[in-house]
Amino acid sequence: MLIDTARLLLRPMVSSDFESLYAVIGDPITMQFYPEPFDKQRTLDWIERNMRRHAEDGTGLRAVTLRSTGEMIGDCGAVWQPIDGSRELEIGYHIRRDCWRRGYATEAARAVMTFAFGTYAVDHLISLIRPENLPSRRVAEKNGLRIDREVEWKGIRHYVYAIKREDFLTEGAVCEP
Repeated sequence: MLIDTARLLLRPMVSSDFESLYAVIGDPITMQFYPEPFDKQRTLDWIERNMRRHAEDGTGLRAVTLRSTGEMIGDCGAVWQPIDGSRELEIGYHIRRDCWRRGYATEAARAVMTFAFGTYAVDHLISLIRPENLPSRRVAEKNGLRIDREVEWKGIRHYVYAIKREDFLTEGAVCEP
């Protein structure tokens, strides 16, 4: 199953995405809000975990590719996360640093939100974002998500941004590429 937008194509990850993905999640600046950038083994594990998720239930981060060239510039998808004793569907994204400030994360996340609400029986979607991660917060806010609560997640303080299905459908959160 492919998810497409005007400029992007989101597809399930494959093993050969390693070099392209490592350029994103192995970059210390791109991953500054994670405990550390991913090493090569962790990148391989990330791809395998997302391939497994996709095979099991269609969730998982997908390869974000440019429609015009097919070049992979990051990942974006919907992933089940355990939060405060429940399971919530999170929209996550990582875009290669030289592609920042072009609206790709907003566009990809918006498409994944549309897909998730159309595919899964969920009444809301979330994004887990560290308070200091202003660029990711801006992406969430452009897509209509608002801070719902604050949690300790994996030992680190995060905001839980959320949007309800009815708000997504009625507000028609604007994607600004």
